[in-house]
Amino acid sequence: MQLFYNPTITESTEVFSFDKEESKHIIKVLRKKDTDLLYVTNGLGLLFKTEITLASDSKCTVRIISFEKAAPSKFKLHLAVAPTKMNDRYEWFLEKATEIGVHEITPIICDHSERKVINNERFDKILLTAMKQSNELYLPKLNPATTFKEFIKLKNEGVKLIAHCEEMDKITLKSILKPNEDITILIGPEGDFSEKEIALALENNFTAVSLGNTRLRTETAAIVACHSVVFVNEE
Repeated sequence: MQLFYNPTITESTEVFSFDKEESKHIIKVLRKKDTDLLYVTNGLGLLFKTEITLASDSKCTVRIISFEKAAPSKFKLHLAVAPTKMNDRYEWFLEKATEIGVHEITPIICDHSERKVINNERFDKILLTAMKQSNELYLPKLNPATTFKEFIKLKNEGVKLIAHCEEMDKITLKSILKPNEDITILIGPEGDFSEKEIALALENNFTAVSLGNTRLRTETAAIVACHSVVFVNEE
């Protein structure tokens, strides 16, 4: 199934049009024509079966034939991950985490962060493309970048974990994970979290965890954490 995206459609929508960019892709690149069927999601769990009524490359219009709603996840995974020095590595993480099943992502700026500015518009496009490619019906939420200290102050529900490389008491991630629990995991930059940041996290009810015996890159650690949580929740 090839999946398309339109954030404006709801259960009550009967007819809608794609924007110019998506319309051109549908008609010129994919060579779709009148009466062809398209499957569309709004990124909120709804899958719409639609039929093209106007095959225009500037305003492709469809009517909704039927729709169904995917059951929401029984858990929520929020990854707070420091931007990497090489931007393409973070973009790779965003793509793969979306394919695996992350629900929310927050870029966090830490004491050792070398990159402190991100392009949310580009990141949003990566999430959207990955969602469509993997036939996922829920678009992950991407929050604006925030500092580590500000993020710690947020009211994150469920299990709260910080993965770091310091030699101190930690438990393994796999030993703490349970199905159907909301979970927030902090992943630091290339230079890891500072001692002050780790102490602050522990003071705010985060638990220190290990992701394994090897030292992982930021983006690799985030993917390992993401897959571990989703794997535990597979039915």
